[in-house]
Amino acid sequence: MEIKDNTFSRQFETFVDSKLISVEYSFQEKKIFLTRINVPDGFVDEDFLNDFLKNIMAIAYERKLKVVPILPKIALFFRKNTIYRDLLPPGIKI
Repeated sequence: MEIKDNTFSRQFETFVDSKLISVEYSFQEKKIFLTRINVPDGFVDEDFLNDFLKNIMAIAYERKLKVVPILPKIALFFRKNTIYRDLLPPGIKI
């Protein structure tokens, strides 16, 4: 999966079937706040979104960032994928 970090739009982007899927973010200190998931109308491939989020977690590891999940869907990702819990900042319990 190819992911582009569009720093101008503050979002990670990828394409599926020529349609843009993105996860918007904001930074504060060494934390990345995942604030919104944008998908095309009718997109329901949860496995693809799960893989997309795993790739974003790999980027966070690489950049030594802590991840703050703002969306319930991203918090659920952390509940289901406990191997990424060390990316959560101190004090955040999911």
